[in-house]
Amino acid sequence: MVTAQTQEAHELCISVKNLSVFYGDNQALFDISMDIPEKEVTALIGPSGCGKSTFLRCFNRMNDLIPSARVEGEILLKGNQILGNSVDVVTLRKRVGMVFQRSNPFPKSIFENVAYGPKIHGLRDRNKIEEIVEDSLKKADLWNEVKDRLHTSGIGLSGGQQQRLCIARALAVEPQILLMDEPASALDPRSTSKIEELIGVLKENYTIVIVTHNMQQAARVSQKTAFFYEGYLIEYGETEQVFQNPNEKQTEDYVTGRFG
Repeated sequence: MVTAQTQEAHELCISVKNLSVFYGDNQALFDISMDIPEKEVTALIGPSGCGKSTFLRCFNRMNDLIPSARVEGEILLKGNQILGNSVDVVTLRKRVGMVFQRSNPFPKSIFENVAYGPKIHGLRDRNKIEEIVEDSLKKADLWNEVKDRLHTSGIGLSGGQQQRLCIARALAVEPQILLMDEPASALDPRSTSKIEELIGVLKENYTIVIVTHNMQQAARVSQKTAFFYEGYLIEYGETEQVFQNPNEKQTEDYVTGRFG
């Protein structure tokens, strides 16, 4: 299987080396190696069950929550190993935010949804919290829509607004990396377009890794694309190359709709 070309050191955000993941006796990922550049969007594509989300969850150790999961290999974040018992997982998850497939706002006010992260990390300065909430909502392109109802429930927002609220909540703890697991799959086309526009803005300041089943979305939002199949990384490269001139027949068959 492929090993991604190494990025220049100053451009590299995440380096994955010989990563394998097991759930009990079942192996979900096989010897994955790839380098993810800083402040770009990397899309993970492939059919259902191919290992995309399992791979994504390795970056913030979410697989730790599954008792049968076992991870082997290395993941270096800015040169630092993030696997192993010595890693502070709480600190790691502050650096690596995540947005899930279905929006999951807390049953709290819009304000408290965004303030939650800074508060649990010990921030008590009310003025600073208010500043972070406003800044995060602006970064998520939601401030103008909710600034007059910050103390109403986040659950009362539309689906697209709820997803942007979840993005604001992730941004509030100032992560370096934003993981997105099919963030627009449950949204209407207009809301999807807003999320994609937002991703284009956010990549100026954040490294983004996105799982998507939508080929057109991957082509629109990402600079790098990785194609997974049955737990293997089949191909990884510049998005334009992967979609227009793939090196592997399997990749070509998938992106052209011949299977998957």
